[in-house]
Amino acid sequence: MTTPAAPLLAKLERALEDAEISVPFPSAALEELSRREQDPGLAAPNLADLSAVPFVTIDGETSKDLDQALYVEEKRGGFRVHYAIADTSHFVPKGGALFAAALSRGASFYLPHASVPMLPRRLSEGVVSLNEGVPRRAVVFVSELDADGNVQDTIVRRAHVRSRKKLSFPGVQRFYDGDAALRGSPFERSLRALEAVGQALVARAEAREVVRYRRHEVRTEISRDGTRLEAVAAARLDVELYNEQLSLLCNREGARILYERKGAPSVQPIYRVHPAPLEARLSAFAAQTQAIARAHGRDPAIFAWEGPAGPRTLAAFVAGLPRDDDRVTRAIMRQAILVNARSSFSVEPSAHFGVGADIYARFSAPMREIVGVFSHHELVELLAGLGQEKEAIFADEKLRVDVVDAANRSKQTQRKLNDLVSRLVLDAIFADDASAPAGARPVRKGTVVGLTGAKVHVELDDPPVDVKLYLYDLGKALGGAWLAASPDGATLLRDKGKAQVLRVGDEIAVTVDRHDPKTDRWVLVPVGMR
Repeated sequence: MTTPAAPLLAKLERALEDAEISVPFPSAALEELSRREQDPGLAAPNLADLSAVPFVTIDGETSKDLDQALYVEEKRGGFRVHYAIADTSHFVPKGGALFAAALSRGASFYLPHASVPMLPRRLSEGVVSLNEGVPRRAVVFVSELDADGNVQDTIVRRAHVRSRKKLSFPGVQRFYDGDAALRGSPFERSLRALEAVGQALVARAEAREVVRYRRHEVRTEISRDGTRLEAVAAARLDVELYNEQLSLLCNREGARILYERKGAPSVQPIYRVHPAPLEARLSAFAAQTQAIARAHGRDPAIFAWEGPAGPRTLAAFVAGLPRDDDRVTRAIMRQAILVNARSSFSVEPSAHFGVGADIYARFSAPMREIVGVFSHHELVELLAGLGQEKEAIFADEKLRVDVVDAANRSKQTQRKLNDLVSRLVLDAIFADDASAPAGARPVRKGTVVGLTGAKVHVELDDPPVDVKLYLYDLGKALGGAWLAASPDGATLLRDKGKAQVLRVGDEIAVTVDRHDPKTDRWVLVPVGMR
């Protein structure tokens, strides 16, 4: 990874300071870590010996904190999925200094040049990480699935495992695409079974009306010279989707196991909840979609919310959109995404609309989320049949509230970091553009994806970033025109609604005019509009 130049590094470090993210760990946490390193607990008598199972990890090419390993068997009538998760709860006990340090962060945080880990790297990349060829502790989910991906049974146990190989997403995808490098390996059949069960689980999700948005994945990278951040389009690989399905399976099953024992006083589950879109928002979206179709002279039936049998679900509507990915379809897809509410952590069980689960939790990333560490503790206590005194139960209930608060707060913090990174990307783009003479500045094409309040939202083609045109600036560029969005949010109107200026789904070309120091924003103006 390229090292950021000093000015860019200073901006990224200030972002961490503004978010009050502490990089160093307290000395007490590091002392506890040293003790854990000396005794990783591999000889514990309660560990099942699964060292003969040919687990592999599949992750990013540069990942070092390997918290999941898998082995899949295809058998008559279905699959057996072995999913090993790093036994972080053993190394980070409740009430210890490491847990307190993790709780203060809530999660690991990510910037383009580096991450700020929730746990010390010596732990998350060392004795906890399911590294290749070394013995490790793990919490292993073994799920029996039928051919359609429906779970028949799941058992969970603490175990001793040994990953056979550290594989990467690109490497496994090349194998699926015909590359011979992994053929004949001890885990070839497991990788084939992963592909099959992944496809079955994807089909199951679609049958449960899980919405599959056609997203354009965008990754932020540091430029070769280290001076700027750049947005780069990135295709999502099939193997990433299959691996994700196993993670979702584990999280659903873990949540179910804890929920079914919710009456036990020593069990304090934390759930990941995601409410379905409000009917009022869906109705408004359906009306907006029809208005966009009419504005472009399209057949409204192509974008109709109503099907032959009545109103469609959001999943059915998105699946039925034209496959050509033109600008109108792209804009409607963006509006469909905006219909959703945000997910959050809660002590109360509820459905997770985004993954199509009646109940859902987070077990699969315990080195990166404090809620994962806590959930592992609760699951392990349940499996071991551990009883608790009233004082301990009360302490766990209080701690659970603190964990939920920390987890939700960390999500907000990461969003702030993402916003700052996006701003640095735009600064790099438009500072370069603005350095050219006014008549020679780059013209950037994009898609009008939304109209809100005083703004036109545009997704640029290259680089693939979102920008805003403010109606005040746009009106000035059009000779002082009065501008306002139509009530249905489909078109931008001028002259008291007498003329149409822009439609959601239009192609638009923009160039940078200047940086406004008062509002600290880049002023963009349209090209070729009157």
